[in-house]
Amino acid sequence: MTSNRRLLDDCFLTDKERMTHGEALALITERVAAVAGPETVPVTACEGRILAESVVAPMDVPLSDNAAVDGYAYASSSYEATGGFFPVVDRIAAGHPRHDPVPPGAAVRIFTGAAMPAGVDTVAMQEDCETHDQDRQAFVIVPPGLKPGANRRRAGEDLKAGTLVMGEGIRLRAQEAASLASFGRTGVQVRRRLRVATVSTGDEIVRPGAPIRPGQVYDSNQALLTALLAKAGAEVTDLGVLADRFDVIRDTLADAATRFDVIITSGGASRGEEDHVVTALDEIGRRHLWQIAVKPGRPMTLGQIGDCVFLGLPGNPVAVFACFLLYGLPLFARLEGAVWREPVRFPLPAAFEIARKKPDRREFLRGRLATGADGRLVVEKFPRDGSGLITGLREADGFIDIPEPVTAVAPGDLVSFVPFTGFF
Repeated sequence: MTSNRRLLDDCFLTDKERMTHGEALALITERVAAVAGPETVPVTACEGRILAESVVAPMDVPLSDNAAVDGYAYASSSYEATGGFFPVVDRIAAGHPRHDPVPPGAAVRIFTGAAMPAGVDTVAMQEDCETHDQDRQAFVIVPPGLKPGANRRRAGEDLKAGTLVMGEGIRLRAQEAASLASFGRTGVQVRRRLRVATVSTGDEIVRPGAPIRPGQVYDSNQALLTALLAKAGAEVTDLGVLADRFDVIRDTLADAATRFDVIITSGGASRGEEDHVVTALDEIGRRHLWQIAVKPGRPMTLGQIGDCVFLGLPGNPVAVFACFLLYGLPLFARLEGAVWREPVRFPLPAAFEIARKKPDRREFLRGRLATGADGRLVVEKFPRDGSGLITGLREADGFIDIPEPVTAVAPGDLVSFVPFTGFF
């Protein structure tokens, strides 16, 4: 193995003919290493990218004590002596700090975000105070009952200098961008986007816009994968629709493997006479996983061609969608150096029945949320299970996860519901 190889030849290798969902997911999350190197991007453009550095706060945030409201700042220790009757000796706006301490027994007019000067520790809201002038001197009457330190934001209240703010491998959101900007960062190191090639296969597949004949279907998988890959942050190149010819598929995959980090195919993943994808992979690369005990998505394939990862998805759109969320996203996360966390599962009563289910298979059914007769949240199953029915994807809110040991589901049984939004 040369020193610049990024993938081991046996990174996915398993001696099992057919893997369970848990085994397939463990294989991906435990054995796949990052291939995407670091690059620096503006903080304003980092949303959705994978952090490639550990970020430590270089300063306190906020940098100094400041007022949380518009009002009057005073020393709480002076309240009893003054009876809450303070001369107002200054006016302090945000961005214009007072450098001299406030004299004992005096107050200052202060506005939200303005730095608290020395000599005061509490801010009374302006609407709770009374003001008047006496002998050309402004005074304020502060009501009793305020706790010392009220309406004051402490320096470092959000972040202390030296705090580890975020660790390498997280996916940056708008919240992290705001945090980075709060202590002056203009750029941040992230992993470069994965270069992904998509390939559709099948003589019956035509692209939208072309005329269609009996026996043909429009290619919905390419649009589906392009949208999903965009959400995953990948750079996508469409290599078109390949005819069911072994030499065409083999040569296209071999060329793509020299130019991309990942190749994703849809269709041709079975072992029929016209399904050449797996055969081509076996000739020019290595097939490490084929056939998983999952519905939908059984004939999914994982392998590699040199340093390029190969993900072969079934041809049916529902199976493509399910396999990409369940296995493609964890795979991409690991290749990007990200920490993968399983989406949260919510136990909900079933508003459906399954009389019989195979005990050795994990099933991910399309489910939608509804309100039961008693007002509780329940989950309904899309009535038709066909993996070519895109309508079920549109109407569903998430997956109903039925584990291998479960052989039947009765109305009211608790089932695991996984919202689609939990994957991104």
